[in-house]
Amino acid sequence: MSIAGLLISFGLLMIAMTVHEFAHGWVAYKLGDTTAKYAGRLTLNPFAHIDPIGTVILPISLFIATGGRFVFGAAKPVPINYWALRNPKRDIIWIGLSGPMANFIFAFILSILWKSLSLFSIIKLALLYLISINVVLGVFNLVPIPPLDGSRILMGILPRGLADRYARIEPYGFIILMALFWIGGFGIIISPIIELILRLMGIPY
Repeated sequence: MSIAGLLISFGLLMIAMTVHEFAHGWVAYKLGDTTAKYAGRLTLNPFAHIDPIGTVILPISLFIATGGRFVFGAAKPVPINYWALRNPKRDIIWIGLSGPMANFIFAFILSILWKSLSLFSIIKLALLYLISINVVLGVFNLVPIPPLDGSRILMGILPRGLADRYARIEPYGFIILMALFWIGGFGIIISPIIELILRLMGIPY
């Protein structure tokens, strides 16, 4: 564990989160909602997506708590006005999918670059870590618990009445997520999926 390791981990995490949030804003913009554009979030500038707690305090806390073995965080959510969308019920699915898919596509592109580097180097190690971060971020956000992207996708699929009832658990979403972390539920559910995706990309896990 070192300051240099924290800064490198934080920088790579910010790249992955920026790609994720930009994708949400860009797809929403293409589907008729200009909120993200006029909020200055339709950008790949990482500083536009920083959230004091999710982007700074959480990653630092996890990095220290795990002795530098794990870092994770969340960017400031891109604002979405679902009533401005052409078809809110359908478009919420595409917006929810866009962030994780952007991370998976980015990870796949990086995996090609990683394989093209024959000799081990700091660059190759950083690419490996960035690939893993993108896959973890993509898989984690597909979990159907509000406010994660998976919940938006599920709300778009469910009948309206059922979706409205499901949306009511959002105030308790953070508590549910923390409980799952505490009991190790994410390790059981998410880790095999992450490992499968990395192996399909030819990346060691």
